[in-house]
Amino acid sequence: MYGPGGFYRRPEGPAGHFRTSVHASPLFAQAVARLLCRVDEALGRPSALDFVDMGAGRGELVTGVLAALPADVAARTRAYAVELADRPAVLDERIIWRNTPPAAVTGLLFANEWLDNVPVDVAEVDPAGVPRLVLVADDGTERLGEPVTGAAADWLARWWPLPAEEGLRAEIGLPRDLAWASAVDRVVRGLAVAVDYAHTVDARPPFGTLTGFREGRETAPVPDGSCDITAHVALDACAAASTAHTRSCTPQDAARTPSDTAQKLLGTAHTTPSARLLTQRAALRALDITGARPPLTLASTDPSAYVRALASAGEAAELTAPGGLGDFGWLVQPVGIPDPLA
Repeated sequence: MYGPGGFYRRPEGPAGHFRTSVHASPLFAQAVARLLCRVDEALGRPSALDFVDMGAGRGELVTGVLAALPADVAARTRAYAVELADRPAVLDERIIWRNTPPAAVTGLLFANEWLDNVPVDVAEVDPAGVPRLVLVADDGTERLGEPVTGAAADWLARWWPLPAEEGLRAEIGLPRDLAWASAVDRVVRGLAVAVDYAHTVDARPPFGTLTGFREGRETAPVPDGSCDITAHVALDACAAASTAHTRSCTPQDAARTPSDTAQKLLGTAHTTPSARLLTQRAALRALDITGARPPLTLASTDPSAYVRALASAGEAAELTAPGGLGDFGWLVQPVGIPDPLA
């Protein structure tokens, strides 16, 4: 998807194919800016405050956050857009464009719909009740491969146990656990947040969630660069991984191989209170995005203000709607500060 001419390198960018919370309303960036201000206060207003936008697309979120910050906070903010695609031709010069996050972050690392694009293997139960890897050709044709073994099998047993029923599927989220733990490990002090389509171990979808998107429509997930390929995120597993990593890893651990780190993360059976999950509806309400309608009296005293407030309420309602964007999961991981959303 990031190769020459691949989906994420097309001129229209992701916004030309699907709509995230960032594209739905500027209120989302304003809420993230408000969260960054809370992190700033918890850090004691440092001379340099980091904001890291993971999977930045064309820089829409980081641009909106900078625009929404109070002037004194914006002046101290180092804004990073982390994205594999090239820097857009027109972008605020204050934004630092990188393909990896900075090594040390003091502030807010925010990953909006990043983890769902971290590639994962898919497993399917064969007629004998054995989970096997699903292999896919360039045209989307699938067949079953070898049985799932090793760390991947351990992850399935802990986070997505598959009954011995032919055709059941799971997406093996271990690469996402490792990716998120690595991102959180870069936060020296502050907050890491992942926002995504999500599910938890008590409600995994029996046939998985792998799909494709192109031109605003769901399509077959063909791995030829013509569409977005995505799968919902096991955020509870990511939470356990980041908690284990930030609580117990040493600098020497960070240099270990992925398989060693995987074994460490798989040993964690539950999350601790320092990493928690909540819905976008609850998170945005904690950031004063409620969707409440303006009072009707405003329509007679200031009709223009009433129309603006009504439009804003409609956008807030979309961002927090049950059954829609409001059901997105927020994984909140404070590092060295109290939870600003508590």
